[in-house]
Amino acid sequence: MKLLALLLLSTQLSTLAKETEEVPTWTNPLLAIKENTQFQYIGEYSTDDKNVFFQVSVLKTKDYLVTTYKGGLPGRGWDKSPAISKKICQTDLDALLKTAQKAHYVSPTMGAKAPENATLTMPTGFTKVNDGILPAGGTTAKEVGSFKMHLEFRLPFKPTRNPSNQDKGNSGIYIYNNYEIQVLDTFALDYSTEEYPIKLESLKTQWCGCLYKMKQADLNMALPPLTWQTYDIDFTAPVFEGDKKVVNGRLTVLHNGVKIHDDVELKTGTGAGAEKKQLAKGIINFQDHGNPTVFRNVWLVETKN
Repeated sequence: MKLLALLLLSTQLSTLAKETEEVPTWTNPLLAIKENTQFQYIGEYSTDDKNVFFQVSVLKTKDYLVTTYKGGLPGRGWDKSPAISKKICQTDLDALLKTAQKAHYVSPTMGAKAPENATLTMPTGFTKVNDGILPAGGTTAKEVGSFKMHLEFRLPFKPTRNPSNQDKGNSGIYIYNNYEIQVLDTFALDYSTEEYPIKLESLKTQWCGCLYKMKQADLNMALPPLTWQTYDIDFTAPVFEGDKKVVNGRLTVLHNGVKIHDDVELKTGTGAGAEKKQLAKGIINFQDHGNPTVFRNVWLVETKN
């Protein structure tokens, strides 16, 4: 019995050590370039003739995930033929990119200014704001009804986590604790890929931009980690007569300037939010799942149903 107890204790300690092991994480792109030689290769590329385009991400094996598109990149000219995803080594990547040009896409809504009628602006309209940055875990400073919201977010660089792993920058825009728009590093994955060279570590409805565990984004518009990205959200709250919901909520989302959800009817909440009572008004939570994901230039205008 003593031997069994010792074995169980050893197993528990080993599991705890793995759970508490520090995961290499960068939150500053200049330090990432300096300290991780692979970071410089992450990004979007095009061939000289502008007919073939690539997205390149790093895998935990130190290989690369390369996803190839024809005609353009998602939301920017892609011909919608299935994307081809491959796992390649450094030597093969060097050969592939020898005649390629790196692209630096900036969302057309980046830097959008809050209008004069904005209900909430930084810093006072949101909690935990410091020096213009809202960290994961912040919320709106008050409950809101229907709204239009602009926000910019930046995901950390975590090279030992594969794309789709739920520890890769995980956060979310959680409206009323009912409806979540997922925030995650799923750069270089695509829904159209017929065969993935790596094991997917989450559902496709858990990828960046998705309505969590309820609906895939129409496109995966994720950009590389440590790149500022945008969400523009148009949310119509459900309508109640007493305790009875008489009109469902609706949601439209633009990710990096491209529409990924178009007037979606929200019959229930998303994920765990589906089990909660729906509300006509509530707090918006910028979820904290232990990742240093940050937000800036967040503002909101309340609208009428």
